[in-house]
Formats: sequence, structure tokens, C-alpha cells
Amino acid sequence: MDIPAAVQLPHAERAPLLAVARRVGFAAGLMVFVALVVVLGRDGYVDSTGDRIGFLDALYYASVTVTTTGYGDITAVSDGARAATILLITPARILFLILVVSTTVEVLTEQSRELLARRRWRKRVQNHTVICGYGATGQAAAADLLSRGVDPESIVMVDADPSVVEIANNEGFVAVVGDASHRDVLLKAAVPDAESVIVAPNRDDTAVLVTLTVRELNPDCHLVAGGREQENLHLLRQAGADEVIDATAAVGRMLGLGTRNPGAVRVLDDLLDAGAGLELVETAPVIVDGRAVTPEGANLVAVLRGGRRLPPSETRAERLEPDDRLVVLRESPVEG
Repeated sequence: MDIPAAVQLPHAERAPLLAVARRVGFAAGLMVFVALVVVLGRDGYVDSTGDRIGFLDALYYASVTVTTTGYGDITAVSDGARAATILLITPARILFLILVVSTTVEVLTEQSRELLARRRWRKRVQNHTVICGYGATGQAAAADLLSRGVDPESIVMVDADPSVVEIANNEGFVAVVGDASHRDVLLKAAVPDAESVIVAPNRDDTAVLVTLTVRELNPDCHLVAGGREQENLHLLRQAGADEVIDATAAVGRMLGLGTRNPGAVRVLDDLLDAGAGLELVETAPVIVDGRAVTPEGANLVAVLRGGRRLPPSETRAERLEPDDRLVVLRESPVEG
């Protein structure tokens, strides 16, 4: 299946308009060069009307010559003019043709390259992360994934704003232009093959629709949705979100905490900024001498057993089971 044009792969920075303008300028320069040759040797050229060759006539002659039209109404009659035509004008004509052909070939090659790249992407994309909505929240989510070592090629953005999609492309992400609440748009983002989906639009009603559509296409993916209004959070859960983030309340609690415990806020901010010092991660216990233990260098914060967080009284390192999931606090790995 061909990849729809709405899927935009990341590309290196380039200035296509500048490149086209440069070629047009070069072609115009060739025409002016030929016109100057004719003007300087005007005594060796004759017009079919018998009038003296002017600069406009020379430009006309240059245009029909370099484009190989050649009406024959202006001709070289002297030996000097013929020599100039052979040595100067003919090479200029050849350069003009090379310019036209090379531009055409480059355009066709670029289109073929993009088509092949989309096909290769479709064949290999799986177990990726789809972010629906590349606003401030979606960009922060993408930045966090990158800081935790996620390959940018395994992240796909979906946004209805073409300018936002262009930004995502420039940052190295595959992106899809379209409304994420529509099935066809999510299919272009290969949501059925995704491992996880982040729903981060600017409206709660849109988030609910996107969550419903994603869950219909992929019942097994890990779906995280962000909500802005408390009354809408249960709708996101009912729509199929595995995790629902109350963005407004989270920010409000941080602001309130900052008025009384500014140090705690700084620590929490540090935890949310992966790679900045401390980080909070979910991991599996390590088996040592047949016992499940907390990984070395990590401080146990919570234990998840059977999808349920154990109360603090039961959160003890000596009571861990091999299938538990541990939430631990540790130092961020130092990048080499």
C-alpha cells in the first residue's frame, strides 16, 4: 500500500525556493549573455525587417536561440558573428538545456525518493509511539521521550496544523497532517501497530473522541490521555485511556506547594526533567540468590502488583515478588 501524501517524513534543512531562484537566475544570466554577444556584434547580424538590431531584438534572439526554437528572423551574416555564435552562443545554449534537463531530473528523483522513503517507513514501522496533538503539551511529551533515550524515528506526530507538522519534521519526527479523531488519519500514523499513544489535544472533547478512535483501532496499546477539566477525566477513562493526566490540577498543586515548600517543588521539577539529576522510573526487580530485590542504587518509592499500587505499609524491599513493578528514585544516567 502506498503511503498517503499526508505522511511527512523528517527531512534535512534545505531552501527549495532559493535553489529554484538560483537556477532561474542562472538561466536568465545565460540569456543576457547571449543578448550582449549579439548587441556587441550587431553589425554581423541582420533582422528580416532590415532594421538595426537593438537590445530588445537581441534578447528576443537569445530567448529563441537558447530554447532551440530558432525562427530564423535574425541571422548571423559576418564571419565574426558566425564565430561568436559557434564559440559563445552555442555553448550557452547547451548549458541552458543541461540546466533544464537537470532540474527536471532532480524534481523527478526527489519525488521518487520521497515515495520510496514512505514505503520503507510503512514496512518497518511498529511498536512506535504516536502523539496526537503537537502543541505545548505534545512537544513536552516528545522532549521527555527523547531525554529518556527513545529514538525520534519511533515517534509519530499527528496534528491538523500543517505549520506545526513542519516544525515536527524539522525536529526529526515523522508527522501526519490531519484531525486525530478521524480513523483514516490515525491509520496513516500506523496506530494499529503502535505500542503506545499519547493524546494531547487542546480540548477535552477532542481528547475523548481521539481516545475512543485510538482504542477502537488498537485495543492493546498503552494509551495515555491528558485532560484539562476535572469533570471530563472519567470520560477519558471510559473511552479507553489507561492513564489519565489531570494537567490543570497537577499545575495547580505544584503552584500551591511552591508557596509553602519551594524546595519540594524544585525536587519535583527535577524529577520531571529526565536527565537533570534525579529521575523517577518504573522498573522490574532484580533477582539475587533467588530473591526479588530493588536494583542497586535505586530507592524504592512504590510497588505495583497486579496493576494495583500497594499501600506504604506493604511496600517493603524484603516482600518483593518477581512479577512486581517497582517505582524507584535514582540518579539520572550520565551521558557520555
